[in-house]
Parts: sequence; structure tokens; C-alpha cells
Amino acid sequence: MQHDKVLILDFGSQYTQLIARRVRELNIYSEIHPFNKIPSNIKAYKAVILSGSPNSVRGEDVLHPDLSEIRGKKPLLAVCYGAQYLAHFSGGEVAPSNTREYGRANLSFIKDNEPFFAHINTGSQVWMSHSDTIKTLPTNGVLIASTHDVENAAYRIDNEETYAIQFHPEVYHSTDGKQLLENFLVNIAGIE
Repeated sequence: MQHDKVLILDFGSQYTQLIARRVRELNIYSEIHPFNKIPSNIKAYKAVILSGSPNSVRGEDVLHPDLSEIRGKKPLLAVCYGAQYLAHFSGGEVAPSNTREYGRANLSFIKDNEPFFAHINTGSQVWMSHSDTIKTLPTNGVLIASTHDVENAAYRIDNEETYAIQFHPEVYHSTDGKQLLENFLVNIAGIE
């Protein structure tokens, strides 16, 4: 029997293995591949997750994945660096953060009726770990969650199953992180 698979593209985050573990905890199979070694059998994957990275999308050493076979064709969840990458190279703006966006934060706004945030309430604790921040959403970006200091904490792209978050759902400090991953993988991507 062929199981539904999730592809995790690794940009060098210290948390990439943890993303895979959280996905496994949902009884979903995942594989980690380097961001620049996307498997040729991309159709075999039901959803794709972009990991975080210590790099900056504004730096000279930008990690450029080829998302042409993924974006708009498969459910995509971009975490931290991934979220900033999508914004920076799709009409948005990423800038150095004025406030230290590291550590615990709480969601101060969640857009109503978003399946991505089903069963997650305002006030939910999330874990931030980035020095850049998304100032302007990418083309067709829709704001779906904020914290007190980070307005664009989560967004989605209209007419795509593309979701992006500037926090880490995979770490223990994000209290509803597992629920968020389940919302994305089960409810949105349709993985059994």
C-alpha cells in the first residue's frame, strides 16, 4: 500500500528533524531532502514543507529552491525562512526586524474561518526565532495571523494551497503547533 508522503525541504534549520518528528507523530510519513535536491518524482508527495534557515533572504548567500513544480500545484507550508523567501521573491518585502523576534509570543489576531487555524484560539503561544521580518505580504498574500510584535506572523496565498508562518510550530513552546500541522496536512492537504 502506498502511503501519502510529505516532502520537507531543508534550508539548514536546527529544527528540520523536529518538523519530521512532529509529522511522524501524526502517523504521516515524511522525507527530508536538501532544498536544492528536490526529488524528481515530486508527484509522489502529497504536500511540501519548507524549513527555516539561519540564512537571510536579503543576504548574498540566498538559498534558492526551484518551486516551479510545487507552488500552486501542491499544498505548501513555508516555515520561517520559507515564509520570508516566498514573500521576498514574490512581490513582498522582508526587512531587518526592529524588535528582537526570538522566544515566546502569543497570537493576538487570527482571521475568522481559516481552516489552517481550526481549533486554535487567539492567545495561543508560538515560538519565534528570526532576525528578519516580513514587512509587506507577497502578491495575493492574505494576512491570517499576527502577534503583538509581528503583524505578518502567518499568511496564505489566494487561489493556492500555500501557507506561510514566521514561527516554529514544530517546537514544544508552540502550544498548538501539532494542531496547526494537522490542520495543514490532514484538513488542507487531505493526507489520511
